[in-house]
Amino acid sequence: QLVESGGGLVQPGGSLRLSCAASGITLEYYAVGWFRQAPGKEREAVSCIRSADDSTYYPDSVKGRFAISRDKAKNAVYLQMNSLKPEDTAVYYCALTMSNCEADFDIWGPGTQVTVSS
Repeated sequence: QLVESGGGLVQPGGSLRLSCAASGITLEYYAVGWFRQAPGKEREAVSCIRSADDSTYYPDSVKGRFAISRDKAKNAVYLQMNSLKPEDTAVYYCALTMSNCEADFDIWGPGTQVTVSS
């Protein structure tokens, strides 16, 4: 089971750190992705960290502003989001796959709302 936390309301230019915690699952054996979905829009991948070497992926829309990291001791994955923009407003989900970041993700959390607004 996955649970996201850390969402909330933040002003443009602000920062948030999202957490993805797991129970009954050891995250280090999985590629972990962060996705977001805004109302009326398709779901978008915003980051992924691979299990083999902890290499990371970011789309151009968040590159340089978002950073994904893994804490094996805490069995958690984080998404540090800086320089937030109103267009980052969405429900953010973490998800797991035993394959790579380009594969379909099998296990999903319920999501956490991020709202960027003044």
